[in-house]
Amino acid sequence: MERSSGLAPGSVDAVIVAAGSSTRMGGADKLSAPLAGRPLLAWTLDAFAAASPVRRLVVVAAPHRVAELAAQPWLRSRGARVVPGGSRRQESVAAGVAATETAVVLIHDGARPLVSPALVAAVAVTATAHGAAIPVVPVAETLKRVVGGRVGETVDRSGLAAAQTPQGVHRALLERAWTSFPPRGAREFTDEAALLEAVGIPVTAVPGDVTNLKVTLPEDLTRAEALLSARLGLPRVGHGADEHPFGEGGGLALGGIVIPDAPRLRGHSDGDVALHAVADALLGAAGLGDLGRLFPAGDPTTRGIASAELLRTVVERLAAAGWRPSGVDVTIRAARPRLGAPRLEAMRDAIARLLDLPPQLVEVKASSGNLIGYEGAGRGVAATALATVMRR
Repeated sequence: MERSSGLAPGSVDAVIVAAGSSTRMGGADKLSAPLAGRPLLAWTLDAFAAASPVRRLVVVAAPHRVAELAAQPWLRSRGARVVPGGSRRQESVAAGVAATETAVVLIHDGARPLVSPALVAAVAVTATAHGAAIPVVPVAETLKRVVGGRVGETVDRSGLAAAQTPQGVHRALLERAWTSFPPRGAREFTDEAALLEAVGIPVTAVPGDVTNLKVTLPEDLTRAEALLSARLGLPRVGHGADEHPFGEGGGLALGGIVIPDAPRLRGHSDGDVALHAVADALLGAAGLGDLGRLFPAGDPTTRGIASAELLRTVVERLAAAGWRPSGVDVTIRAARPRLGAPRLEAMRDAIARLLDLPPQLVEVKASSGNLIGYEGAGRGVAATALATVMRR
């Protein structure tokens, strides 16, 4: 919950810039992309609506999307006004600011859905007190200057910081800067702080938030989903599937148990398709790839390995990344062997032990009739799994 900011409620208006073309998203509109079941831009508006200093929201959209956005219930419920933007960010900012009325305005990238109400309030307070403010986070990585594909030098990162939004400024200072560099002028600025710097207006830095990421590339959506799910305490869901034909010899490894009177499955490991499906589902839910990348089939060190060992390693990988399994649903498809309740319950208990879950959070069921393919013909076994993971 946001603490009192020290400003009177409704002291500032906020401009949400959402007029970009999402060119680096492979054609997908990132602002409409689903994030935890809602459009990305809706989460951005929620954060500003929850910040007490914010009076009014102005969303700047591409001209052809103004009517579409203005009709969205999640935008209308926030009382936001939608105005058309320009071809460059600075033109869109000017259009948004023209629709505001307060002496101090906040300007935010719509593609930063994880901004917190506390950060919004902190920028508003600092901009009101000092004229202009920008949230920044220290640069943690070593920086290199690359020339012609080769490293030219290491750049001293002391004193360097990465800029974020929202950026806050007194309207009078912004208008003064525009007299020197009009929004439609030849010089282009990446943010408001750069414009103010160009005319000698000081900008005060406030501590930013490392989770306040900007969604620019498709993989950023995955990161944002994971961070938002963790913040909301929501589970993430993954799907896994595997199938193997029967091989030579007996002792079928399936669901973490061994059925001695059934033929074993052919595979690089012991061929336990149920555990493989569970492992893939967990990895997918946590955004950690798949089992094939973690254990390549050509690796001699894992030939014949028990799939329980593979699944234990997957659980360890999840833990290292801050995730834990929270539920699994497995379906096994095979005409043979017959899998009755005792065997299915034994598999459930084995999987629960491997995942450190209560048995009631694990479901294992079998389908043996009306099958097609080689599993229907009794030549192999297939399995699918749905798994959920939660932040540790």
